[in-house]
Amino acid sequence: MRWHPDKNSTNKNEAEAKFKQISEAYEVLSDPQKRTIYDQLGEEGLKGQPPPGAGGPGASPYYPGGAHSSSFHFNPRSAGMGGMGGIRGEPGFQRPMFGNDFFHSRFGGEGSTSMQQPVHKAAPIENCLPVSLSDLYKGVTKKMKISRETVDANGRVSHVEEILTIDVKPGWKKGTKITFPEKGNEAPNMRPADIVFIIDEKPHDVFTRDGNDLVMTEKISLVEALTGYTSHITTLDGRNLSFTINSIIHPSYEEVIPGEGMPIPKDPTKKGNLRIKFNIKFPSRLTSDQKVGIKRLLGS
Repeated sequence: MRWHPDKNSTNKNEAEAKFKQISEAYEVLSDPQKRTIYDQLGEEGLKGQPPPGAGGPGASPYYPGGAHSSSFHFNPRSAGMGGMGGIRGEPGFQRPMFGNDFFHSRFGGEGSTSMQQPVHKAAPIENCLPVSLSDLYKGVTKKMKISRETVDANGRVSHVEEILTIDVKPGWKKGTKITFPEKGNEAPNMRPADIVFIIDEKPHDVFTRDGNDLVMTEKISLVEALTGYTSHITTLDGRNLSFTINSIIHPSYEEVIPGEGMPIPKDPTKKGNLRIKFNIKFPSRLTSDQKVGIKRLLGS
């Protein structure tokens, strides 16, 4: 609440007075008997005093017992801090109960008008967060510096800087969203926007990602494809792997190494597969003797 003394250290006396008045108003609202007294007699009635001229020939026409007394009705469906229903007397007469007149006169405009204004939340602010494939494999902590506007209880705007920490977990994928609730700019009658960072995967020189699998392509000669091939690979976490393929490697051949893919986010102890494809380099030409030799070796 704006007038709470704890939030107004520089204006504590004024804040205490305003806060006391607001508390009294709430007390009246929550007590049907006091509310009825206020409806009929006004603030003087709450203090146990009749309003000026009550009961005599010059009595107020809207005071019970006066020359033109009438019944007053409270509409509980309309009761609320912003418009508090109405008070009906004779035809053509209506004033709001605990509405703008009551709160404005007592609290300097702190009443229903401001409370009636709807508070909307600003649209999310989205930012791309590029992360290398190695960091997505191992996990990494990113610190993002932001500058935002804040509004204090007196409406003063300040510019502040904050550091947001993002713990990128092993196995996170492109499109993963990290949300910092209401870290956008503050504004009157508006809830600050959420700041959202969206993971984007940087290209890697060797590996591409397919779900939880890593895929790479090795360039080999036709001789290696036919006679066998030994591959040496450096993994994303810096380990060296070696493996030998003794079977014939054809253009659509794919070697699968289980458990050497990306960590699975829901269970980082498990990983996808490493899939190795091959780009076989064929000779651009063959001599007649080479052709004869190949036919002899492979059959016609």
